[in-house]
Amino acid sequence: MFKKILAGAAAALVMTTSFAADMTGAGATFPYPIYAKWAEGYKAATGNGLNYQSVGSGAGIKQIKAKTVDFGASDMPLKADELEKEGLMQFPAIMGGVVAVVNVDGVTPGQLKMTGPVLADIYMGKITKWNAQPIAALNPGVKLPDTDITVVHRADSSGTSFLWTDYLSKTSPAWKDSIGAGTTVKWAVGVGGKGNEGVAANVQRIKGAIGYVEWAYAKKNKLAHTQLRNKDGADLQPSDDAFKAAAANVEWTKAPGFGVVLTDGAGKQSWPITGVSYILMHKTQQDAQKGREVVKFFDWSFKNGAPAAAELDYVPMPATVVKQVQDAWKANLKDASGKAIL
Repeated sequence: MFKKILAGAAAALVMTTSFAADMTGAGATFPYPIYAKWAEGYKAATGNGLNYQSVGSGAGIKQIKAKTVDFGASDMPLKADELEKEGLMQFPAIMGGVVAVVNVDGVTPGQLKMTGPVLADIYMGKITKWNAQPIAALNPGVKLPDTDITVVHRADSSGTSFLWTDYLSKTSPAWKDSIGAGTTVKWAVGVGGKGNEGVAANVQRIKGAIGYVEWAYAKKNKLAHTQLRNKDGADLQPSDDAFKAAAANVEWTKAPGFGVVLTDGAGKQSWPITGVSYILMHKTQQDAQKGREVVKFFDWSFKNGAPAAAELDYVPMPATVVKQVQDAWKANLKDASGKAIL
């Protein structure tokens, strides 16, 4: 069922028509499955299409700055000074979770327990075998093979990598000091994959592999995810409830451009690598019709897209945040003459 959903949605996403109202967007692969599903529904409801390029957050930021797309998408929020410099507005569109995935003989989905420090040591090349003591100590009773670990990471500039490396930086001082957080970092070991799709494919084909992907990709590819210990010491399975818990106490209005980072949040039920995917638009819309259509698409998705989000294990934005986003659209988006487009 899940594959059918994504296949149908992907087909709708790349289909375009000659209508002037069709939109173009580019960026994060993290939200691609839900944007695809929303695009399918919006096309059916309005006849207007979306061509979204799932090319990674870094590429999406570059494309919106260059004005080659109507909107960019990034899982790493831009800071206020960069938004101001580029004449951009930023708003949150959807939330979800990043999970560790493995391909280890005898290990079933959700069986293996992991912590941030152990994941950091694996990704720094300090832990190289699946039966190494730090992994075995977290997993008494699990038969772990004497298999080499192959680290898989993103090869492109990635918001998912930002969430992953930000989490590792918060839980491992050694990681923070030697590698740090970013959409691109100097990886210590491993092989790269382009997009969440590429990482999922590499983990799927390489015995002994470990990678990180958005939860929808793990489910789609039937990859064995791990549990993850959160800041309060609870070993959790990924779920929309755990993602919601991570965002429960966020004060959106205090963050310029709604830019919040939800990794390693407090709370017994909080998934530790929860992320927000953001949309970037130019405040001055040279093509006001396209700008209005982008807003209409996300407004329609906020109002009608919650069931699809839940089906794909994303978390819709809270109604209070949606209202703040709608107000921000009205206040910030202008046409070339300075008139509000809404």
